[in-house]
Amino acid sequence: MLFLVNGTNRPEFFIEKVILMRMYDIIVKKREGQALTDEEIRFFIEGYTKGDIPDYQASALAMAIYFKGMNGKETATLTQAMVDSGETIDLSAIEGHIVDKHSTGGVGDKVTFIVGPLVASVGVPVAKMSGRGLGHTGGTIDKLEAIDGFTTEITKEAFVENVNSHKLAVAGQTGNLAPADKKLYALRDVTGTVNALPLIASSIMSKKLASGADSIVLDVKTGSGAFMKTLEDSEALAREMVTIGKELGKNTVAVISDMNQPLGFEVGNANEIKEAAEILQGSDVKDLRELSLEIASHMSVLAGAFEKPEEARKALEENISNGKAFAKLKEFIEAQHGDGSMIADLNKLPKASHEVEVKASKSGFVSEIDAESIGVAAMYLGAGRQTKDDAIDHSVGITLKKKIGDKVEEGEALVVLHSNESNPVDSINKVEEAYTISDEETQAPTLIHNIIT
Repeated sequence: MLFLVNGTNRPEFFIEKVILMRMYDIIVKKREGQALTDEEIRFFIEGYTKGDIPDYQASALAMAIYFKGMNGKETATLTQAMVDSGETIDLSAIEGHIVDKHSTGGVGDKVTFIVGPLVASVGVPVAKMSGRGLGHTGGTIDKLEAIDGFTTEITKEAFVENVNSHKLAVAGQTGNLAPADKKLYALRDVTGTVNALPLIASSIMSKKLASGADSIVLDVKTGSGAFMKTLEDSEALAREMVTIGKELGKNTVAVISDMNQPLGFEVGNANEIKEAAEILQGSDVKDLRELSLEIASHMSVLAGAFEKPEEARKALEENISNGKAFAKLKEFIEAQHGDGSMIADLNKLPKASHEVEVKASKSGFVSEIDAESIGVAAMYLGAGRQTKDDAIDHSVGITLKKKIGDKVEEGEALVVLHSNESNPVDSINKVEEAYTISDEETQAPTLIHNIIT
């Protein structure tokens, strides 16, 4: 008999062997640097998600991709297969052209709380799916929950209604968006293939595309506090993601922005909400304001509200000056059950019990700030999570008093730690490690390195 194996009739054994042999051929093909077909990529993603393809074969293919890469069409097909592996969010009931933004993660990155209300204030719908933080980068939802009552646990109907009524809503990511990506990422994490460019790009874009927006602006960070440390790698990732967007029919623009130091002056949950609100009230924190306006301008153009970023920027700046953008922030907070009085009076936001200065050990100029170390220092205070089950303390954080290029005197404060303990030694040590003070004057780093369309 066809399926007789060791004296037993086992058709499932034959099917399993066919899958293993088919997967073997795909691994060898990519190992030799050949392009995979759409069918082969989908066979892999569907089989691995269902558990038909074992980890050892999936990790072999991931390593082959790491060394041999993928072309634009392959990466787009991989991304779409990941999208199709789970739920997709249908936002067709939302009126207008929906835009979303995604940041590859950084320290002090509170841009969402600025660009969301800004873009909404010119009538463009912003429907954002966000996550929580882990490690040295904070999560959007964690920061918003510094506001009493605010919730991202809203129904799809409420989410759509909020976007239609207020032009802005933020919801927590559903657990079943792109499950293939979740499974593949866990494998990459333990097999040395996290940094495979096509796999990074498809991982990010699969979740964005499953979230249902019509257009996407990507804020791709580069530098010490970024996932991609070099400009070359950051630009390569940005190009890969923009190509995926175009291949799959989504207008996508990437802004390459600097993360060699924290963005703005505040790190931590309540701290960052406060600084974002102050920007919308006209505060001139140059790097934070400039990046927010750049991203918001591209979002507005992609949505068709303006023809050119310069036109969009003028309208957005006007809505900061006339108070419309700040009013939109308060409206959004209240629509998701947050206490709007905490935005109207920022002193109502959670406050830590101690302020601890970390002082300069010598005079000179700040030449480097390791952004990742600042993020870790904030995490040690309780602003972030070391494990996914850790609780967040919304009141703690860090205020930077000196940034790259600033002159500093010995004994002058570099940062203020907002702490609920009087002597947070681990955070103090981490901040001291983060700062480099040189005798020679240093220029502040370029904020926006490139725009990729």
